[in-house]
Formats: sequence, structure tokens, C-alpha cells
Amino acid sequence: MQANGQILRVIIVSFLIAIFLGPVVIPVLKRLKVGQSIREEGPKSHFTKAGTPTMGGIIIILAVIISLFTSGYYTQEVWAGLFFTVAFGLIGFLDDYLKVVLRRNLGLRAYQKIIGQLIFAVILALYGSRYSAYGTKLIIPFFNAYIDLGILYIPFVLFVVLSIVNAVNLTDGLDGLNTGVTLIVMAAFSLIANSMKDVNPIYAGISVFAAGVSGACLGFLKHNANPAKVFMGDTGSLALGGAVSAVAVMSNMVLLIPIIGGIYFIEALSVVIQVLYYKRTKKRVFKMAPLHHHYEMCGWKETKVVAVFWIVTVILAFIGIYSV
Repeated sequence: MQANGQILRVIIVSFLIAIFLGPVVIPVLKRLKVGQSIREEGPKSHFTKAGTPTMGGIIIILAVIISLFTSGYYTQEVWAGLFFTVAFGLIGFLDDYLKVVLRRNLGLRAYQKIIGQLIFAVILALYGSRYSAYGTKLIIPFFNAYIDLGILYIPFVLFVVLSIVNAVNLTDGLDGLNTGVTLIVMAAFSLIANSMKDVNPIYAGISVFAAGVSGACLGFLKHNANPAKVFMGDTGSLALGGAVSAVAVMSNMVLLIPIIGGIYFIEALSVVIQVLYYKRTKKRVFKMAPLHHHYEMCGWKETKVVAVFWIVTVILAFIGIYSV
């Protein structure tokens, strides 16, 4: 079957699987009492969310796996994208499992998470240098040109992957926020990759994989939109970070992330600014970081923050699509 038909099929299948898995997985999570803990210093409106099941990212991961395994469209890029999604998701799953199932407050220690992320980021960088669409070259948005990083490719991509994964993780904090933003980001990458499949056949597989993730996010919104019946947890946010990273690296479009994934970028930047400024002055730039909490503390309703961030992502996605 042609890639165009597979894109539509994978979106529909992953969407439906994510919807139907909700009533199966959520009761199990409730029985395991894997409820979300709420930060005391956070917005007071979040206190009502205490105890909402987390680790719902399992639904997204299973939807992507099943939709791709049943697609009949098996390319190296599809398998690679799936591998890195599951790999980073596994780190999040272990962290969630230790925190909410085994009741170990800290979960994985920071250095353990970084080591795990670093291992898979190195593998992804090495993979990209050899098997991506254009090797060590990166597409430069708006200029219809490439830049060959050569020996600098691996350290640069390593930094980018770690940044993306953790930025996507930071974007998870409001009902439907990360799910909706990633849905739009992956849909944009799928459209871009599909438009380039005649230039390089690698892009067909990338497009199908991105479509599968996008469809899974769309289905997960049924359970995660306000008021959320389940949170994705680190299981989902790190898996999505791995998926976004894999698509960006395999397509040589990591320079598009600050554009299409602008929300990820500004969320992470707000945390960096907050931490550095506080260490220097003992004062805060934002009422609370990441940025979505700042707007909540300014009086915006959670649904308004999410809607605005979605709209901004749509606009940025169109800009990103135009740029290539």
C-alpha cells in the first residue's frame, strides 16, 4: 500500500486504539492506586486533581505499537522511530513505577534518568549520522539549503535530543497540553516528510511513523482533555520526547524544532531563566515555571492556557511547513 494510504490508516487505527484502551487501562491504574501527587506550591485549582491516575502514557505507546505493527508498512525508519519511543518511554515508566507503585518518593534519581537518556541519545545520534535522510547534514529552514556538521554532528545532536526529550517532559503539566501540542507537532512533521518522499524514500517511513504518534495523541485526548481522567506521566512525556527526537533526527530537521516545537522551547527556556535568575538574585522572573503555570498564577483558566498554547503551536506548525 502507498504511504499516503498508510498515513490515513495508521492515524485512524492508532486513534481508535487509544480511545478503546482508555476504559481498559484506566481502571487498572486506579486499582493499582497510581494517583498523581500535586505540588503544594502550585496553582490551588490543581489540588482537585490529586489521585488522578497517572502512567497513562502506556495507552499512547500501545496505540503506536499496535497501529504500526498492523500497518503492513515496515521500513527501517518506522522501526527506528518505534524503538526510540519505547526506549525513552521505558525510562519514564521506571520513574513512574518507582514513585507511584512502589511509593519511592524520588523515583529514579536525576543522574539515573540522565544516564538512561544519554545512552539512547547517543544511539540516536549515531543512527542519524549513518542512516538519516542526509547523514550529518541538517536542513536549514527558509533557505532551501543544508549545513554539514561533520564531526560536530554527534555532539550537537546529542545536546538537541536531550533538550527535546526534557522540554517535552516539562510541557506536561496541564490537562491535554502536552498531548495536544505533540499531536500538532507530529502531524506537521508527517505532512512535511510526506511531501519530501519523492526526493528521498526515507521520508515515507518517517511520515507514517509520525502519523501513528499523532493519531495516538488524538485518541488519548479523549481521556486526557480537561477534566483529565488520566495523566500521561513521565511514561508518556518521555516517550513522546523520544518520538519527536527520532523524527527530527531521521529527517535531518532538528533545526525545525525551535519553530514547530516552539512551545517546547519556550517552556524549557522559562525554567532555565527562572533557575538561573533565582540563583543570582533570589528573585523570580515568572510567578511559577514552566511558563504554563505562570499564566495560571496570573489568573488564566487552565483551559485557556491550553487553548492558547495549541493555537500558537498550529501557527508555528504552518510557519515550519512553509519554511521547508
